[in-house]
Amino acid sequence: ELPPSEFMQVADSTWLVLSVMSNGRASSGCQATGVTKIAKSVIAPLAEHHVSVLMLSTYQTDFVLVREKDLPVVIYTLAGEFDIYKEENGESVPVSHDDVSNGFLKPKPAASPTVHPVQSPQNRFCIVTVAPDTLPAIATVLIDVLFYSHSPPKEAGPGSQDLDTITFFAFSLIEGYISIVMDVETQKRFPSDLLLTSSTEELWRMVRIGGQPLGFDECGIVAQIAEPLAAVDISAYYISTFNFDHALVPEEGITEVIELLQRRQESRS
Repeated sequence: ELPPSEFMQVADSTWLVLSVMSNGRASSGCQATGVTKIAKSVIAPLAEHHVSVLMLSTYQTDFVLVREKDLPVVIYTLAGEFDIYKEENGESVPVSHDDVSNGFLKPKPAASPTVHPVQSPQNRFCIVTVAPDTLPAIATVLIDVLFYSHSPPKEAGPGSQDLDTITFFAFSLIEGYISIVMDVETQKRFPSDLLLTSSTEELWRMVRIGGQPLGFDECGIVAQIAEPLAAVDISAYYISTFNFDHALVPEEGITEVIELLQRRQESRS
């Protein structure tokens, strides 16, 4: 519970976390293919049934957040494709489709979603994890980056598809696992021997969705990116935030991604 503050804006909705597992186990590693793999089976069906989602990729796995009030629609929509469980007292308990289908009207498909503009900053990003017991060793740098090193982002000029650079640093601590996304310049401030990356140590480029803050009621924003990338099997690491959505793709694929998304925009306009 957070005290009232003029400096903090809190969204009205309460959100629940969906974790998509294979054979009862969450995916691991920094391949960041989760959004691509679940685009057709989870994200697209929810968008079609007018369910707004937030997406959070981490170094270890991917999570889909849905509003608590939409849970019956989510279960109804996904029950044909997945075995669904809820967590009670630390145990996974099966959720019966009958629990929500009795007297439940099938949701009407949503209208075609708005296709938002996509911009690509010039920053190069890395995705890393840190062993929890080494966190104190980077605490000072972490606090400085989080609270004292911000600078206003440089916006793109009129008609431009590119931002110059943006200030972007994402830190998550989920079930003891730490995941950090930062640009390569910020990475230089941390002790390199404490940052764990994938074996390929690949760098990532970003596409940011939305020319202005998106809000939480619209559906299909994640699908706008996830579906076309899934169609050509491009990995993506996706982070929804309070104002914008961000997808990171392997650096060598950024040109193909931008062209792909531009064609999609033109076909929908």
